[in-house]
Amino acid sequence: MIDGVRVTVTYGRPSMRGRTIFGTLVPFDRVWCPGADEATILDSDKPIQLDTLKVPAGPHTIWMLPTANQWTLIVSKEPSGFHTQYHPDLDLGRVTLRKSPINPPVEQLTLEIAPNRSGPGGSLSMRWETTSVWTSLTIGR
Repeated sequence: MIDGVRVTVTYGRPSMRGRTIFGTLVPFDRVWCPGADEATILDSDKPIQLDTLKVPAGPHTIWMLPTANQWTLIVSKEPSGFHTQYHPDLDLGRVTLRKSPINPPVEQLTLEIAPNRSGPGGSLSMRWETTSVWTSLTIGR
């Protein structure tokens, strides 16, 4: 719950299993669905805002464009789909993510929606291998 609104993310959780993930298994400079099998879905009861991107209530698939230096979150108008079938013509919008290294590595892909500890709003984050990316999440008015 973020400010009294239900916001969920539904995704498959692949594991590292000794593999190098970013730049190898997940190539840089190519759109990637953060998850396995079905496309990852972001859903909310009310409109939300991810950084500056306004997202209507309801389900949306989310995708990422990782590069060596910068990551971009892509929100699609599609409410569901398969994780290898990205349709750029259905993009709702894109947000540049904040990025930082993490240690120790995270074995399983982890997406999280978390409220701010003080004040309104929260964040949407992803952690896997040695990378953490995130953006702010606020409830629309």
